Amino acid sequence: MGRKHNQAGAETGGKMRLRKLLISSAILLALTPVAGQAQDAEELYRERTCIACHGAEGRTPIMDEYPRLAGQPAKYLLLQMQAIKSGERLNAHSVAMKNVMHLISDAEMATLAQWLSDLPEQE
Repeated sequence: MGRKHNQAGAETGGKMRLRKLLISSAILLALTPVAGQAQDAEELYRERTCIACHGAEGRTPIMDEYPRLAGQPAKYLLLQMQAIKSGERLNAHSVAMKNVMHLISDAEMATLAQWLSDLPEQE
């Protein structure tokens, strides 16, 4: 009889652990933004310091060598960000950007690329 009691107790403990795990997971999912809920792209552009080098809305870079991002195709922008983040694209100007790219998730890169692409090249 003692053995059945231990098994029942283990089952209850296992169910409690599973319940705690499920509740914790649900809370984490609720607090984690998903790609569709990514924060406002313009705010993201400022927070990730893109504005510091590429200027307001990607139209006025601080150096002529830095690209204007507004109006570029989203796929192109995303591929360039991914290449810089991975180290595949490496030049004198991408080194500084690589130091920022580790802060930007894939979903955020896609959000930024689409937002920049949707902006007109000129004001």
